[in-house]
Amino acid sequence: MSAELVLSNARIVLEDDIVSGSVLIRDGLIADISEGATRTGEDFEGDFLIPGLVELHTDHLEQHYSPRPGVRWNTIAAIQAHDAQVASSGITTVFDCLRMGADEDGGFEHGEMRAMADAIQEAEREDRLRAEHLIHLRCEVSADNVLEHFADFEDDPYVRLVSLMDHAPGQRQFQTMDQYTLYYQKKRGLSDEAFALFVARRQADSARNSTRHRNTIAKVCAERGVTVASHDDATLDHVDEAIGNGVRLAEFPTSFEAAKASHQAGMSVLMGAPNIVRGKSHSGNIAARDLAGKGVLDVLSSDYVPLSLLHAPFVLADELETISLPKALAMVTSTPARTVGLDDRGCIAVGLRADVVRVRRASGVPVVRGVWREGRRVA
Repeated sequence: MSAELVLSNARIVLEDDIVSGSVLIRDGLIADISEGATRTGEDFEGDFLIPGLVELHTDHLEQHYSPRPGVRWNTIAAIQAHDAQVASSGITTVFDCLRMGADEDGGFEHGEMRAMADAIQEAEREDRLRAEHLIHLRCEVSADNVLEHFADFEDDPYVRLVSLMDHAPGQRQFQTMDQYTLYYQKKRGLSDEAFALFVARRQADSARNSTRHRNTIAKVCAERGVTVASHDDATLDHVDEAIGNGVRLAEFPTSFEAAKASHQAGMSVLMGAPNIVRGKSHSGNIAARDLAGKGVLDVLSSDYVPLSLLHAPFVLADELETISLPKALAMVTSTPARTVGLDDRGCIAVGLRADVVRVRRASGVPVVRGVWREGRRVA
């Protein structure tokens, strides 16, 4: 006998419209969408029914695994805590970021991220997880040991996204030394002399490693069919480099010029949902809302605040006349799913996975009132 579920009296957010009606779920898939009232099923009382959110870039797991400097938490416990928070935020598919390559900013020892990935897969086998967890490898291409870390994930089917990052000073995220000084010297309490040596070492590492490591990792990803992301592109040269490396996702471009060029080249431009909620970047770069207003923002990421992924689309729809709620929600559902080749989810449409979320929102911060993953209630 097939398992059926009816969600009724809902405002159903489709890709280009909002309709009142009900959704029939059968065997984990959306079987029917009907407009109008129905007497059966769970009564949504006029709440929104939206697709499950798809999160491509979150460092949130790190905060649970290493909640204080030098502290390491039990990996399964860290994953469960992280999973509970993302699922209760309406996220049904999450790409957990794992750092590849350690530098003077710290990072993790060789083998720690492999152990974390193993724990994610163990937690899934033991049915501990509400959301579906996939892996996003954040590769610091300037680091001497990034290829050694990356090699630990050879042929791992959970790896579906790899980003190419270079956080050396004077470029990309830190185009000005004022930003870099604030972020590193003041945070670390370095003297001017010690900071000058720190900067010189980081710049030397970048000059020695970045191009070679970037090209090597991009080639491996192309051979394996793994989506590649660029990170913090600031110039047209950076965008050209990304095009050459087969990049499909432009994460956090730091200038309008780079964002526009990436969008026009067919990449999905990703910015942080906290940037939308706060109205500005935490590092002083371009505001995501400005990119949205100019039509060159495609994807949002919660980055470091899981609930922001649900909150930000409502902020955009409230504040920008050119962006409807369906269009804003596509930035956290259908567009990220398609960017990484997950064509079975991201929309409320017949035949797709029944990853759906019940949301109540009269004003302000939306409230998640129910989450279903493949038709199974998980929150």
